[in-house]
Amino acid sequence: MMNLYSGTTDPFSHRCRIVLFEKGMDFEIIDVDLYNKPEDIAAINPYNRVPVLVDRDLVLYESNIINEYIDERFPHPQLMPPDPIMRARARQLLHTFEEELFTHLDALEAAQKGVDQVRAHVRDHLTQLAPVFTKQKYMLGDEFSMLDVAIAPLLWRLEHYGIELPKAAAPLMKYAERIFSRQGFIDALTPSEKVMRR
Repeated sequence: MMNLYSGTTDPFSHRCRIVLFEKGMDFEIIDVDLYNKPEDIAAINPYNRVPVLVDRDLVLYESNIINEYIDERFPHPQLMPPDPIMRARARQLLHTFEEELFTHLDALEAAQKGVDQVRAHVRDHLTQLAPVFTKQKYMLGDEFSMLDVAIAPLLWRLEHYGIELPKAAAPLMKYAERIFSRQGFIDALTPSEKVMRR
């Protein structure tokens, strides 16, 4: 059985939980207190971070790597596009999300100096995505994919991070509600995450 070491409020762990629940697999989630991590996390992940997936002798860290492994090992429902060109585009977009949005989460979480600029940066990047959802249901069209998984934890935490989207982002928020109503997303939420959004 797979074990996922998961932070109860960590957006990257949240991604992995969504994939596991979407796949409907047999797994165990080991909740990790991010402020008081057990020593075995540092022993299995040299960066001493969650999420960490342990599948027999295999130990993986970094949410996108974990999720691609789960998707390849348990292909139904498939979350990465089957076509190599579309898959490469999806990976490129995942990388863009990491660089443009998710690298700023620590600053948002800690509400560090300059946090208003960070909030504006994330708000503007998300608003630029909104027009996509006037024409399609999900990030890659009509099918829920790894890109939706990747961005969902951020969309769920907007209020928590103090980010207010403008009216122009209304299609993005409708898209977010579609994700939030999926059973896999609902099941993946921890009690600590449920209270992040009213």
